Amino acid sequence: MSQRIYCISGLGADEKVFSQLTLPGCELVVLPWLMPQKNESIQQYARRMAVSIQEERPVLLGVSYGGMVAIEISKLLELEKLILVSSVTTKYALPWWMRATGKLGLHKLLQPRPHPLFYPIENYFLGTVSKTEKRMANQFRKKVDGRFVQWAINEIVTWNNVTKPSNYLQIHGTNDKLFPVSKSEAAYIVKGGGHFMVYNRAAEISAIILNELRLQEQ
Repeated sequence: MSQRIYCISGLGADEKVFSQLTLPGCELVVLPWLMPQKNESIQQYARRMAVSIQEERPVLLGVSYGGMVAIEISKLLELEKLILVSSVTTKYALPWWMRATGKLGLHKLLQPRPHPLFYPIENYFLGTVSKTEKRMANQFRKKVDGRFVQWAINEIVTWNNVTKPSNYLQIHGTNDKLFPVSKSEAAYIVKGGGHFMVYNRAAEISAIILNELRLQEQ
């Protein structure tokens, strides 16, 4: 019987971000993003997302903002394992400029759909390297609903979680420009890994996940 892993992507790409992972014996189930309801908090949103998880003690994999949502889901469900890649565990791990942006409300001045001229800057922080990766990120920006982006950015910069989740595994890269590794207490540090490493360093991420799942079975 295969191990089912529920996956939540970040704001930089859709389900394709998991396409390079090689996890024999595992079935990846990507949870699609839902459109947020009016004035919905990340906690309320997580409750709606959790409805799609139809088994006891699931394994949950969250990347970037998807990891933050996964943490909120972990408060509602008992998980076998919570895997966080290129993400944060509490509001204290957010970079200072994000927290300052949230306190001052500066994020409300941002356009929901950035001009293509800003794509290279966003790709730099995302850590997209190849043309394929940049194309993937650019296509996601073009198709994602601006209302979702505005809502998600607000929930990121105003996130108030202060408790670390239980039974979690954190994997972080030393070259993460969005969530600096200096703020991380990750069990696994990928040297040279950027924010997009779940895709462009997928072999290493896969090996870590498989190793942890096997240790858990023992």
